[in-house]
Amino acid sequence: MFNYLINSFRRKLARRVTQKHPTEINIFEVAGIGKIKFANWNNPLVEKKIISNDTTDFFKKFLSPGDFSIDIGANIGHTTVQMSLASGAKGLTLGFDPNPYVYEILSENAGLNPEHTRIDALNLAISEEDNEFFYNSSEASFNKGGISLESDNKHGKYALSTKVKGVNLEQFLEKEYPDYLGRLKLIKIDTEGYDKEIIRSISGLLKKYKPVVITECFGKNKPEEKYEQFELLKELGYSMYYFADFNTNAEIVPITSKEDMLKWKHFDFYAIANG
Repeated sequence: MFNYLINSFRRKLARRVTQKHPTEINIFEVAGIGKIKFANWNNPLVEKKIISNDTTDFFKKFLSPGDFSIDIGANIGHTTVQMSLASGAKGLTLGFDPNPYVYEILSENAGLNPEHTRIDALNLAISEEDNEFFYNSSEASFNKGGISLESDNKHGKYALSTKVKGVNLEQFLEKEYPDYLGRLKLIKIDTEGYDKEIIRSISGLLKKYKPVVITECFGKNKPEEKYEQFELLKELGYSMYYFADFNTNAEIVPITSKEDMLKWKHFDFYAIANG
């Protein structure tokens, strides 16, 4: 009972008071790779993450050693690390997150396993044009949140004291990573309801290089916003598939019409270029 009360108090404090939380290095055994270090964030509002064979194998469906991949909305790097395990130290994974609180841990995780991964952590948002944005969260600990051009927005009442920088991804990659574009195989997007705007902003990349897109259908988005997300990818020549979890054995269901986007309230799906 005493521990329950202490943990409850810590969660309430994290929701209302902005402060940094330390990390804890955990070690996971991944079949065929070995021991992998991961910095978990000791934020009482955040569940501890694990690095698993099943999730790493899920990303191996789309990535091979030496490939280039991008994680937009990487948070502390849970999927970023497992994407990079799939492409190995000879590949490259970029992890983008504009939130300085999670970026600090993302950056730590980027450097923990150099013999098995290669990750560049980038404290940037992805936007249609280079710009600066407000960043808001519903939690004072800034575990998650989103960007907006308006200070008063749907992401929450807690705001960073300074704006965050957003970049056009295609222009950024052509300038900073031109030698990797030919190896671009996967873009994962998880931006708290902003995914369709990201898809629109990277449409040039999708047309040119046809990477697999893993994206989130945000539960709080309106039906017409979910329809638009489907139509954007369809118009770019992609077929879409619901998957139940980041697990190699997860249930997969084809999404064949925009109305299918309403079958599940909040879910992830992947899109594969036709032809």
